[in-house]
Amino acid sequence: MTASSCPPRDMIAPALSPRAGAPPVEWRISDGLVGYEEALAFMEDRVAAIARGAAPECVWLLEHPPIYTAGTSAKDSDLLDARFPVHRTGRGGQFTYHGPGQRIAYVMLDLTQRRRDIRAFVCALESWLIATLAEFGVAGERREARVGVWVQRPDKAPGPNGEIAEDKIAAIGVRLRQWVSFHGIALNVAPDLSHFSGIAPCGVRERHLGVTSLKDLGAPATMADVDAALRRHFEAIFG
Repeated sequence: MTASSCPPRDMIAPALSPRAGAPPVEWRISDGLVGYEEALAFMEDRVAAIARGAAPECVWLLEHPPIYTAGTSAKDSDLLDARFPVHRTGRGGQFTYHGPGQRIAYVMLDLTQRRRDIRAFVCALESWLIATLAEFGVAGERREARVGVWVQRPDKAPGPNGEIAEDKIAAIGVRLRQWVSFHGIALNVAPDLSHFSGIAPCGVRERHLGVTSLKDLGAPATMADVDAALRRHFEAIFG
């Protein structure tokens, strides 16, 4: 199948359940801020162990101190103001921001035991986020040309051709090694949105495309509320 003949992501079945008899996914939730290098070291070790069959799959929920991360497609010109430490990483995608008030979910799953399809995996992550956001009254949407989850903002100035303004509320950046995934998603719960101004998030520069959060949208939620919703909807999609 060529890239042009691939179905849109919203037409891909999102379910990525494991094979029968697979051990349950381990859930880790860290209090406080976890350093980025510490998180990377854990993921490297855990992904290797999952690939060997020596450890169960894992989802790790955490927050980072303020940092910018650059994926494999990041352009130096998209780093506008290096006001926070910059980490070059092997995940897909471009520049993004991580910081307090943003829920990171690092997702370490064995796609060999599920479905060896990276597009289906990204679609499943988007569906997971969209279902989670719906619990808080937020209509998250995917965009075929922009990975991540977006919300329409008719209250903001439209684009140059009258396009409805949109804000990104969740980013996705993943990597696979031996068909085991790592890195994952970043959902804006209540971060300082001004911290995104040091980068062109995910390479997006259009004035009518910005960033938002649950708090910014008037849908405040505690991190515990978000964690509970993430787990419920993860199990519906990933088993």
